[in-house]
Amino acid sequence: MFSTGQLIFAALFLIAFVAIITFSYRKDTKLHKKYYKGSIYVLIGFIAFIILLFFLKSWLGH
Repeated sequence: MFSTGQLIFAALFLIAFVAIITFSYRKDTKLHKKYYKGSIYVLIGFIAFIILLFFLKSWLGH
């Protein structure tokens, strides 16, 4: 499906992308703690909402 060159490029791109994202996140850690305090509750709310939707879909689907 993919050539060897494409697979090598995809692997190298993924490694570089993850490395750059990790470096950027670590660089901005102080800003994240200052401006995004409490954002974990928003994330928990979204996850709970999605779980609720799946629960309702399976419960009402039968």
